[in-house]
Amino acid sequence: MRKILLIVVLVLATAFSAGAQNSSVKRLENQRAQLEKDIARLNSMLNQNTMRSSEILSSLTLVRRKISAREEIIASYDQTLKILNDSLRMCQRELDRLQARHDTLQHYYSRLVRGAYKNRDTRLWYMYVLSSGSVSQAVNRMGYFRNLSSQMSDQAQKVKEAAAELEVQKTRLNKIKAETNQLKQKVVDERTKLRTEEGDASKMVDKLKKDRKTYEKQLKEKNRQKEELNRKIADLIRQQTKKQSGGGKKSSGGKTTSTQIDTKLSNEFAANKGRLPWPVEGTVVERFGKHAHPVYKNVQLPQNNGVTLVVKREAQVKAIFNGTVTQVVVLPGYNQCVLVNHGEYFTLYSKLKSVTVKAGQKITTGQVVGTVDTIGGEDLFHFELWKGSTPQNPENWLRN
Repeated sequence: MRKILLIVVLVLATAFSAGAQNSSVKRLENQRAQLEKDIARLNSMLNQNTMRSSEILSSLTLVRRKISAREEIIASYDQTLKILNDSLRMCQRELDRLQARHDTLQHYYSRLVRGAYKNRDTRLWYMYVLSSGSVSQAVNRMGYFRNLSSQMSDQAQKVKEAAAELEVQKTRLNKIKAETNQLKQKVVDERTKLRTEEGDASKMVDKLKKDRKTYEKQLKEKNRQKEELNRKIADLIRQQTKKQSGGGKKSSGGKTTSTQIDTKLSNEFAANKGRLPWPVEGTVVERFGKHAHPVYKNVQLPQNNGVTLVVKREAQVKAIFNGTVTQVVVLPGYNQCVLVNHGEYFTLYSKLKSVTVKAGQKITTGQVVGTVDTIGGEDLFHFELWKGSTPQNPENWLRN
């Protein structure tokens, strides 16, 4: 009984482990699919840029993002290979166990067959029964022969079942080996692509270093545009916050008017932190905060109050939550920008070619606010999220 219970426990443990491994492999496959999608989008963007000198820094950012994604894919393959190797070891142990069980059953069955063969003359059986000293002994001897026949039949069935189970396990083992070999080849292919992309990045870095004066001039202009965006948006939010706090304009009758903060909307917005939808599908190439220049040492870039994504040409941009359009402004380098109020919170959608909303208009989650513009050959979208006068990291608020 204890032996049977142990076998059941081992079978259940093996099944549970296999299920967990399959789940992990599936999760890694989904992760790789998303990374490969990101790389395809980055390749498309790089092709659109046509590698003109004015866009080489953006191209370098895209290539480095590709390298990062490629490294993640390789790491994912390595994790999958580890899981498969663990499965191979477990499968081999189970195969050895089944082989030993099959051999034992086969040996016992062979002994039964040899014994039956030696005593195959039925006349000897009858004589053996008839020579019994009593009826009880004769019955026992007849029972022995019947039991021997039944044992042979049962043992033959057990040998057959064990052989079938052994074949199933061998098939599973061969399948895992084939998957492992395929993955190893994919890792080799990914590493080859990675070396090529690292070579492309090195060439771009060399070019940026060689023509530093030209690119520093372009960088200075882009930094000026970013600083102007930061000042303008902070000023617009400050004005709106002042209105909401009661510091509005006086009406013709001398009464002060104000736009009160929609507390209910603010609470709903805050409650969805980490679950808000992205305004557009793309790949983040500029993250929130202060960062050093990727090539020029000791060069600090201006504060980035949001995130910048590479997107498909003329991609549609959608509101991430219900709100009211505060203002639509045009700024150098960022084209049309839409600022939306969500009570205490604000979201900014910029680098737009066309806008489908206007100031004062109420909008809903998922409503299209405009399409992304191509500026300087780049299809980039810039997004910001503020709580009052404090910029927030959008990646902490949007879905992973």
